Amino acid sequence: MNQLRFVDGLVITLYFVAMAGIGFWFSRRAKTTDRYFVGTRAYSGWVAGLSLFGAQISSITFVAYPADSFKTAWLRFLICLTLPVSVWIASRYLLSFFRRGNVTSLYEYLEARFGPRTRVYGASVFIIAQCIRISLILYLVALLMHSLTGWDVFTCMLLGGAITAYYTVVGGMEAVIWTDVVQSVLLTAGGLLLLGTILWKLPGGFGQLLSVATADGKFLFGEAGADGWIHAIPWGVSLTHKTFVMLLVVGVIQWLTDYVTNQEVVQRYCAAKSESAARQGMWICCWSCLMTWGYFMLLGTGLYVFYRVFPDPRVAEMLSGVRKAEEIVPFFVATQLPPGLTGLVIAAVLAAAMSSMSSAMNSISAVGITDIYRRHLATGRDEGHYVRAAKVVTLLSSGIMIGGAWLLFRAESKTLQDLWTEFQSILAGGLLGLFLLGFFTTRVDGRAVGIGIACAVGFSTLISFASLGWLPAAWTSALASHFDFYFTGIVGNLLSFGVGFGCATLLPARSRSLANLTVWTRDATKLD
Repeated sequence: MNQLRFVDGLVITLYFVAMAGIGFWFSRRAKTTDRYFVGTRAYSGWVAGLSLFGAQISSITFVAYPADSFKTAWLRFLICLTLPVSVWIASRYLLSFFRRGNVTSLYEYLEARFGPRTRVYGASVFIIAQCIRISLILYLVALLMHSLTGWDVFTCMLLGGAITAYYTVVGGMEAVIWTDVVQSVLLTAGGLLLLGTILWKLPGGFGQLLSVATADGKFLFGEAGADGWIHAIPWGVSLTHKTFVMLLVVGVIQWLTDYVTNQEVVQRYCAAKSESAARQGMWICCWSCLMTWGYFMLLGTGLYVFYRVFPDPRVAEMLSGVRKAEEIVPFFVATQLPPGLTGLVIAAVLAAAMSSMSSAMNSISAVGITDIYRRHLATGRDEGHYVRAAKVVTLLSSGIMIGGAWLLFRAESKTLQDLWTEFQSILAGGLLGLFLLGFFTTRVDGRAVGIGIACAVGFSTLISFASLGWLPAAWTSALASHFDFYFTGIVGNLLSFGVGFGCATLLPARSRSLANLTVWTRDATKLD
């Protein structure tokens, strides 16, 4: 176990001080819930885009993406390649719905379209999913800090969680946005430094990386077979196993869910100064994310080649599964980087994690206060009361994050990028299908979507129990033999949309105003 060197500790300390300072600076301005959750609503496209990029890129990217391509190949990058398709759909057809008036939470749309119970469902699903996500992010960054400093894992979790909670609680959305911008630059620099070190130390440089990785099938969209070699996945359509086409569909569903049903993302739309600025921010984020994800997958491939050339028994254990593949980046940093640069990379990983955690915590608070507390539990209070309540919710979410990260540390899992993909599918709960029913239909109302949601939740619950091992072994085996859990999101959204639409055609229609609530009843002059 390594002990942190003074110069590295100094770099990390300066980073923490800078982040806390930004939070303190903006703490004087977050006096209303509107300011606390969406800032000034006047940010330019590049600021909104970099902030969104910082929220999307986390320690899952910095640690789990390289771990995945290091241990297997580029299979899950297929999902990333569909991001431009989803962004085009969201920016072209759906963005304007979230720019209506002074919306703070995207789930306000669900109440306007379907009623208050649907709004509470959407808000609840989001809060649960985000609590799991930030726990996973904190776990990964604590793993790195533990490997590089020798500090206890729980201490690392407390330190990373506490600093993030501080500037998020006191500074609100303005602090989150500007720390995201700084952190985006830092995490990119850290990633470039790692791959540069690999290429500098490899005798054959980039050419050697390409030749060895190609020979071993590390660039394939495939998985390891029983013989230990990587085999490309088939092209066809199937629900029983991963195929090229099905993973593309998974990607479109996943990113549409993110860009249409995720409060963390939509808050950036609302914080931009105009719809055109919001759209520009979406595309800046899209291309930045795509290049960054590809880059970090390449980093994992580079780590595989590096240790093929310079074998190490500890790395062999990571490839065989004796040790977790997520240890590869921390191990490389600890053993291959000189003093100072190690601290910079640790700060970069902290930046990746903290930008996502702060964004998620602020969004959890926005949804919890706007959609549940202010709407149903404590109506008619003054702004000061709701700002204080928002800070309490943010603080509570940080406690859940730390506890969840500790549970993940104690658990055995596959590579965590793979685990998170399954989590996203299961926790989506048919939410994208619900929003699409709102945007693209006029007959569907709250009664019909309630039935559709019930079917989607029932299906997702069944898959969740199977994934967690809570069903009898025979049931789980039978289910897994007929259905790959990666496709839970596809089926869940098809259920919520198909059942909801079908029920709407059977139930008696209700007369109600749908002005500016569907693509068929939209008045473009009143939406931005």
